[in-house]
Amino acid sequence: MTGRPSVLIIASESVPFVKTGGLADVVCALAKSLKELGVDARVMIPKHSKIKYEHQDELETLATSTIRLGWREKYLGVQTMEMDGVVFYFIDNEDYFGDAVYRGGDAENEQYLFFCKAVCEALSLIDFDPDILHLNDWHTGMIPLLLKTQYTNWFDNDKHILFTIHNIEFQGKMDFGLMKDLLGVPDHYYSPEYIEAGGCANMLKAGLVFTDRISTVSPNYSDEIMHPWFGMGMEGILSARRHELCGILNGIDTEIFDPGSDEDIAAQYSAADMTNKRACKKALRDEFSLQTKLTTPIVSMVTRLTRQKGFDLVQYVLEELMQEDIAFVVLGSGDQQYEDYMNYIAAKYPEKSGVHIGYNEALAHRVYAGSDFLLMPSEFEPCGLSQMIAQRYGTLPIVRETGGLVDTIEPYNIFTGKGTGFSFSTFNAHDMMAAVKLALSVYRDKPVFRRLRKSAMLLDNSFLKSAGQYKALYKSML
Repeated sequence: MTGRPSVLIIASESVPFVKTGGLADVVCALAKSLKELGVDARVMIPKHSKIKYEHQDELETLATSTIRLGWREKYLGVQTMEMDGVVFYFIDNEDYFGDAVYRGGDAENEQYLFFCKAVCEALSLIDFDPDILHLNDWHTGMIPLLLKTQYTNWFDNDKHILFTIHNIEFQGKMDFGLMKDLLGVPDHYYSPEYIEAGGCANMLKAGLVFTDRISTVSPNYSDEIMHPWFGMGMEGILSARRHELCGILNGIDTEIFDPGSDEDIAAQYSAADMTNKRACKKALRDEFSLQTKLTTPIVSMVTRLTRQKGFDLVQYVLEELMQEDIAFVVLGSGDQQYEDYMNYIAAKYPEKSGVHIGYNEALAHRVYAGSDFLLMPSEFEPCGLSQMIAQRYGTLPIVRETGGLVDTIEPYNIFTGKGTGFSFSTFNAHDMMAAVKLALSVYRDKPVFRRLRKSAMLLDNSFLKSAGQYKALYKSML
């Protein structure tokens, strides 16, 4: 070993190629930051249809082959290209990755069972021999089991596996018959000792059992998931392996999220001169046709519309909050009941609410830049990126004290006047409303509000900090 570990980061998605959530941001930002620290870090993801249509002419084919998936022969292509200084590898199969990134149900399970086996095959076909495989979430969960039982010719004592949990709620549960049929997993592994959980074969559990080390995306979340409320059935294996579990806080790509150079916002600004944030607020008001005064605070949410993100709380008290002097902006999509509710709010309060159902990256930047507060009342939140992005743009988060939100927000202290946001502890709608009303009262105290805003913008939430911790973890595994 040279002391400079080589790492292959394996995940279901990554920017700049395909993104459905924060995982994609994390994968790319980590790889780029590791490269800055001298680590040979590369990324492997499926070749989703968006990649085919946008980058086909840039891809170099390294290998084509077939692999056996049960009784089926399936095409396997391995392609590569470099983007932003990072080498990416793509697993190509039109049947599995030619449409939706996540198909849902057993179709999605089969997608990622194939991906796990294809990765194991591709490791011998690429021009890279990593010391560390860094796997991410349940989509990669069968890779450790396969490498340690079926691909022992490639996996040896010089190679090690790190498995990172981004959200333990999603686990890749299925009937064992499907897993056995497609991957040839022996019957004796279908037991609580190995991959069975709650009467199902569980890809996430397979990853946790067979990996060498486990990490998750914030220190507080690593403690939470060893308890039943947050562990979602995995607390037993995590508690058993607690000495091999650590929490490393995610960061953000501070080049992409930089109000001083962001071309997607109306005007650039910085912590040293926040004058143009007012222009961003005016532009956001115009974009959503808000009729409130420019001095009226804008509270926003950039999120999935799900219970996990606290929309039960929002639904319970939002109309009461709308009686305050605020404007409310939501960007996101999710469960139909919450989408319908937000459309109802937009129709009932057209002058002081703006709702965009769906996701638009450039619009997200404009919401962060033009808002005064970002609301994140999550039931649980492994890390969260939105609150860090908001702070970077001088938009103060209002969060529930859970997971990574605890690790990234210093709640406003009425006695010292310090803080970088606002928080409440109980998953309760009126506690949330109290936190919002406190934030609104501070907004009216302009010297205090400016001080909090500047403190938030000066925080170092870059991924370089996280990457340094990952590099140390990788080296400890060698």
